[in-house]
Amino acid sequence: MTMEILLSVLLFALVSTATPGPNNIMVMTSGLNFGVLRTLPHYLGICIGFPAMVLAISMGLGKVFEAVPLMHQVIKVLGISYLMYLAWRIATTTTEIRKDGASQPLSFWQAAAFQWVNPKAWVMAVGALATFTTVSGEVIYQALWIAAAFMVVAVPCVGAWLLGGAGLRRLLQKPTYRRWFNWTMGLLLVLSVIPMVSVELSAVM
Repeated sequence: MTMEILLSVLLFALVSTATPGPNNIMVMTSGLNFGVLRTLPHYLGICIGFPAMVLAISMGLGKVFEAVPLMHQVIKVLGISYLMYLAWRIATTTTEIRKDGASQPLSFWQAAAFQWVNPKAWVMAVGALATFTTVSGEVIYQALWIAAAFMVVAVPCVGAWLLGGAGLRRLLQKPTYRRWFNWTMGLLLVLSVIPMVSVELSAVM
């Protein structure tokens, strides 16, 4: 994996991990209700569970790509298209954050298992694997880099939602700040896939 692609992976991981979603809203709410220490298992379940999900998915995708190389290109085009749609949704939709009263925080295993039923996690995992892997390279090896990038980024990003939940909640409730935040994240998401689009266009031409 080249440095340019790795930087794109890190940027994609940063944008998709930092933006509001089920994981961040849940860990923020847990932090508000139960405090940092009691929410640590939940936090670690996200930071470790999602990269593990990426690796698990890559093992299946790798076999499909080896058997049908054209499938990789099809998935990549669909993945990039959906990521563009996701960027638009991020830029134009508002975020509603609610403080739900729960009896106890999620455990490590509950948070890790939640990744498999989290729609945003599926979009992130499949989108990253389809966009940032190549048929000519070893998919599992590339997936390891992608999973590592998500883990590195998740530690501070998810941690920020946990530690700064109350302040971030107030910030996102202000329409102007929320609108600028969403448009910035949407733009960064688009920028994160430009190198891969350029690679595909170069291959066609």
